[in-house]
Amino acid sequence: MKRYYKIQAFLVYVLLFTTSGLAQDNKKLTLEAVIKDQVFAPKTVQGINWMKDGKYYSSLKLVAGFPQVVRINVATGEESEVLIDGRELGLNFSNYAFNPEESMALLTSEVEPIYRRSTKAIYHLLDLKTGSLKELENGDKISYATLSPDNQKVAYVKENNLYYLDLKTNNKVQVTRDGAKNAIINGAADWVYEEEFSMSKAFFWSNDGNKLAYIRFDEREVPVFNMQKWGALYPEDEHFKYPKAGEKNAIVSIQIYNLEKEQTQTVDTGADTDIYLPRMYWAEDNNTLAVIRLNRLQNQMDILFADSQTGETKNILSETSDTYVDMDYNDNFLFLPNGDGFIGTSEKDGFKHVYQYDLEGKLIRQITKGDWEVTELVAVDSKAGKVYYVSTEQSPLERHFYSINLNGKKKKLLTPQEGTHSINMSPDQQYYIDAYSTVTQPLQVVLSDKEGKEIKVLEDNNALQEKMKEYAYLPKEFFDFKTIDGTSLNGYMIKPVTFDPSKTYPVLMYVYGGPGSQNVMNNWGSTRDWWHQHLAAEGYIVVGIDNRGTGGRGRDFKHSTYNQLGKLETEDQIAGAKYLAELPYVDASRIGIWGWSYGGYMSSLALMIGNETFKTAMAVAPVTSWRYYDTIYTERFLQTPQLNPAGYDDFSPINHVNKLYGNFLLVHGTGDDNVHFQNSVALVDALIAADKQFDSFYYPNRNHGIHGGNTTWNLYKMLTNYVKDKL
Repeated sequence: MKRYYKIQAFLVYVLLFTTSGLAQDNKKLTLEAVIKDQVFAPKTVQGINWMKDGKYYSSLKLVAGFPQVVRINVATGEESEVLIDGRELGLNFSNYAFNPEESMALLTSEVEPIYRRSTKAIYHLLDLKTGSLKELENGDKISYATLSPDNQKVAYVKENNLYYLDLKTNNKVQVTRDGAKNAIINGAADWVYEEEFSMSKAFFWSNDGNKLAYIRFDEREVPVFNMQKWGALYPEDEHFKYPKAGEKNAIVSIQIYNLEKEQTQTVDTGADTDIYLPRMYWAEDNNTLAVIRLNRLQNQMDILFADSQTGETKNILSETSDTYVDMDYNDNFLFLPNGDGFIGTSEKDGFKHVYQYDLEGKLIRQITKGDWEVTELVAVDSKAGKVYYVSTEQSPLERHFYSINLNGKKKKLLTPQEGTHSINMSPDQQYYIDAYSTVTQPLQVVLSDKEGKEIKVLEDNNALQEKMKEYAYLPKEFFDFKTIDGTSLNGYMIKPVTFDPSKTYPVLMYVYGGPGSQNVMNNWGSTRDWWHQHLAAEGYIVVGIDNRGTGGRGRDFKHSTYNQLGKLETEDQIAGAKYLAELPYVDASRIGIWGWSYGGYMSSLALMIGNETFKTAMAVAPVTSWRYYDTIYTERFLQTPQLNPAGYDDFSPINHVNKLYGNFLLVHGTGDDNVHFQNSVALVDALIAADKQFDSFYYPNRNHGIHGGNTTWNLYKMLTNYVKDKL
């Protein structure tokens, strides 16, 4: 970690301590302000879409309660035209997408979530020239409607089948006919692909609009998970296919439908069907489809080039690992034009970097190098010979945007402002929108040109910054410390605004800790972070520590937890608590820990294994045995239960309940389709058998996020009271 973080934290602390931070008339950070009023949530710029000529982008905004899509001049940052007016159309749409010619738009309304990323909705097709509005499927809800690149067709998924509509003839073509719930899915992801490969739509148009490549999921052999929905006189059963670790996955195949021939070709992905096919990309020639293939244990990744006419494939590039291959689920794969090969990222030198290959898979060069990670491959400007990417080079606690020549020379930092930057670059690579923040500065959204020159500030959140002056609080301070084995870990600390170093304070640690995650970042906080600020206002010190296995620090640090999740992570959280206990202003007898999901798993283990260190723990929606979690995530880090039973059982909280001696609160939603309520049921059963006293609370029908209506307020009020009562 660079030293300026500590300097920054000290200066901010001094500034706030000596000026308005402790002013008597400043407001106290209340729970109502944080949770109910969302006072500290920054504004952003919604629905930004770059337009084809590179001179404009469009944005979605609300005017008098109705959506409006406006065109904005990139050079001036000024609105030039209203492109779509929801009031005039009589349509309250929430999303939009143009066809490549920008002559039509697909408008999405009445969106209904299915799982985390999947939705179905009513789609309307708007002719921007005539103003005519056409409702697809007579208003029935469908999924992922997508216009073809040739502007002639729109494809979508309905009831697990893939369709397309010919816009000239108004002829609807049903591409697949075998789709059925909990059996066959065509063109949409199954539950585990959606959750772990971050995908929902599973079909893609070729560049000429003449072919549709799609994934077919045969999940007939996948075990069924059952949840009950409470409320009616007789609870309703919800059945869905969920492959738990070691169980059968869906058999996946890639199909290519030729619209002219009205024929479907199966892509040859090998004899082994126990594989994953999480990504595919069309090449310029409209005949080659690049397919990413992973084996079941995810320690081998292959890039296959498929002939769309014959389905024959060639293995262009393979990468193997003793642990797992960091397959880039964020689409860090780009074909270069004119047959100049392709670009991707790999961790093979110890840090994730950008590499260029020819079309035969031969390495041309490693473009980026260093003891830092490329976290996103943003774009390639082939004409200028430049690659644009986001990395951790400035600090693992930040993300910054860079350009570099394809030959690996003339690297340029485009975002010198400190903080965590997220980039949306125009398709012609002439402009980008930078959304960034720090722990002291809320979200800034800035339009810049490709050289990093600022054109216009789109959102400065000045109103929020002025609002914050009304409240008394201290921002996060960053620190690092070394564990017994010499490993350096990063952390943050939030102190009470009335902090007095001559006094002692209780500490609540917040943990997630899962592979590749990061909590310790120089960015504006979420609602959860501001709840931590509320606790600090109540006299608690709040601390977060990123243990071994977390992200931003290279392959070895991240992969160190492989095959035994929970061991090193728990050791590090306990070491962090012991480090804090030695600080003169920490009450060593009052250290607690809490977390959600993987963090709930961690907080449970920390209290049980570290019972001499922690007084209290709160676990929200925790995994309690990795045997209960899904195949893709769990087996990536632990292999299967059949191959590595000890990795599943040695650090399951269920097997450590006899060590529980502190205060323990267990919270879960009964409708959690991700980390099933089953996890908490099993832990409660084990705690009862061990004759341990604990507290628990369940939220009927709530999913993994435990929200809806008054739920979030109820949850955080309960957590707050538990901290006050038990810590």
